[in-house]
Amino acid sequence: MTVRIIHVGLGGWGGSWARVALPAVSEVEVVGIADPSAPTLEAVRKDLGLPETAAFPSLTAALAGVDADAVVITAPAVTHVPLALEALDAGKHVLVEKPFANSAAEAAEAVHRAEERGLVLQVSQNYRFYPAPRVTKDLLAAGTLGELSAISIDFRQWDNDAAFEDNPHYRFPHAMINDMAIHHLDLLRMITGQEAVRVFAKATWPSFSKYQDEAVASMLIEMEDGLVVSYRGSWLSRAEHTPWAGEWSIQGEDGEIRFTSRAGEPGDVSGDLVTVRKAGASNAGGSNAGPTETSVELPTAEHHDRQGGLQAFARAVDGGPAPETSGRDNLRSLALMEAATRSAASGMPEDVVVPD
Repeated sequence: MTVRIIHVGLGGWGGSWARVALPAVSEVEVVGIADPSAPTLEAVRKDLGLPETAAFPSLTAALAGVDADAVVITAPAVTHVPLALEALDAGKHVLVEKPFANSAAEAAEAVHRAEERGLVLQVSQNYRFYPAPRVTKDLLAAGTLGELSAISIDFRQWDNDAAFEDNPHYRFPHAMINDMAIHHLDLLRMITGQEAVRVFAKATWPSFSKYQDEAVASMLIEMEDGLVVSYRGSWLSRAEHTPWAGEWSIQGEDGEIRFTSRAGEPGDVSGDLVTVRKAGASNAGGSNAGPTETSVELPTAEHHDRQGGLQAFARAVDGGPAPETSGRDNLRSLALMEAATRSAASGMPEDVVVPD
């Protein structure tokens, strides 16, 4: 089965979805596109070679104008849940960009609606579909490090050169925590197989920042088994930049795993690296033989990044396994993100509260 898609939200990152991600996955076919900007809509229509009858100014018009199985939503984050509810009420499966919503309670409404109607609702947490974090997850599940003692995550980029009016990212609500750290928080849950229970976050506003909300944030995250994770993220870093998935150090009784991921363009896995540093065994005299460090060979897959998630979505719609980044699962990533935002505002540790 080829899943017929209506794609809504074609500007910026949505345009990249239209031109790069969707055409790469043979399991889907775009039968309709929607965007309120007529120039944006027409540019994408021409680039995709779609007929004029496939282009619409709104999701409402697209739902009435074409037969489709599902809706892909890459419109601004504040529209994610309203658009998802409209699509679900029309009987369509939904794949929505991250962040799912700016509050877990709002997202839960869409989750309940999808479950009531027996429809697939998936969030595009695309960093999960890279080899380095998936291999790291498997290594931890196999007990490679024994009991974990600490995890540290660093994200450093510079995005402060454009004029304020020329870069919509500066106006994104909580651009560091909600737009970027959500990737790393979701990876943390996947890799450890644990849930976060509490977070203390501190956001800072350097005078030269052009962001309306925080562009620098640090967090201490308490996991359900008591493990404490330290996170540092910045859009204003003049230090050496990290890959987009950050630099990870995972430490345990028997050694350390380091990994980086998503270093280049979307889908490029050449920068994915995983190294395991194992503690040396003691010899008969009690001295330590010294640590050993090895690079882990990473597997290949047909699709990575957004395309990997899109393929999983298409297969779920076609009766396959439920997507690992379902709306229901993503409520826990969203709740952690929301707790971090609350903590940054309150100056106090905040519990991670997942709505039913």
